Amino acid sequence: MTAVLAATTLLLAAGCSSDDGEGSAGGATPSGTTSRSASSPSRQAAEETPPAKGSVKVLRTVATGLDTPWGLAPLPDGDLLVSSRDKGTITRVDTETGRKTELGEVPGVSPAGEGGLLGLALSPDYASDHMVYAYFSSASDNRVVRMLYEEKKPSGEQLGAPDTVFKGIPKGFVHNGGRIAFGPDKMLYAGTGESGDTGLSQDKKSLGGKILRLTPEGEPAPGNPFPDSPVYSYGHRNVQGLAWDPEQRLFASEFGQDTWDELNAIKPGDNYGWPEAEGKSDDSGFHNPIAQWATDDASPSGIAYAEGSIWMAGLKGQRLWRIPLKGTEASADPQPFLKGEYGRLRTVVSAGGAKLWLVTSNTDGRGNPEDGDDRILEIQVS
Repeated sequence: MTAVLAATTLLLAAGCSSDDGEGSAGGATPSGTTSRSASSPSRQAAEETPPAKGSVKVLRTVATGLDTPWGLAPLPDGDLLVSSRDKGTITRVDTETGRKTELGEVPGVSPAGEGGLLGLALSPDYASDHMVYAYFSSASDNRVVRMLYEEKKPSGEQLGAPDTVFKGIPKGFVHNGGRIAFGPDKMLYAGTGESGDTGLSQDKKSLGGKILRLTPEGEPAPGNPFPDSPVYSYGHRNVQGLAWDPEQRLFASEFGQDTWDELNAIKPGDNYGWPEAEGKSDDSGFHNPIAQWATDDASPSGIAYAEGSIWMAGLKGQRLWRIPLKGTEASADPQPFLKGEYGRLRTVVSAGGAKLWLVTSNTDGRGNPEDGDDRILEIQVS
């Protein structure tokens, strides 16, 4: 258990964001990590570039009637675990029948505003340890815990007591980050927000406005760019999407404030500019995004990689964006799909090959009831 840098910021900044759609008008590459930020020109030339235009086909609705769904974790047998931000519960969804089984409620979750039970991830050794990791807002901070999932126990009693892996991430009414994922290097990555206190993003000693890289036990991962620090990259506003391509390069989505939302290629130790820069900047000290959007068109949350592109779920934008890649650059203009068809889109996760799981977010207090209840869709992309 690791307790570091306890932060108590609960400040709600004015003009808070596009985050959930309510916006106002270099270190060395870590040894052992497989997250490479860029490839050589020869490598990029050798990579197959996807077509400039793609396609999306909704194959079916997997499940309906979800309550403030946020995190999604595919199980080895093909079923899905989904978190409820406001109820603080984890539910298993049978992807063949749509049947929902509640595993249990996660103790200590304190939902408010954009906080609550957020991202989910399975242990890299899930087959043997059956551990489920969760990022959530407690009464005092944001933190990561892990719990034993015991499938043979009765519904509602299948989650073991949470073991706190990492705590002290600043908590606010807004900008809580929340996405967690194990990388190809089996390290745990977490996207955090600056909790409404913009100064935290440029403070490398703060956990707010960062991407963190941790061991599964919650220690700073070996080879991180800053000595004895979990910080992997900084200068972020509110990171809620993490995904890797087949070359093991990390990408992240980020909410802007009034002007530009971002998709970034992450290089360890780099500064992504907030609050001095929003979107692309002429300042060479900041790492520019590979794509940017007006906040009304995106407000991005989850991202996933499939078929040569990053796929990005938009909340306020109510659309799924395709960003075709050539290395760590966009190879063509981003292309929108499903605009307004399913309301707010929160999470997108690879379902293998050309298929994705897509989760809506219409019950989060900012959605329109006319857009329907929240659901999980299976889609095919190209």
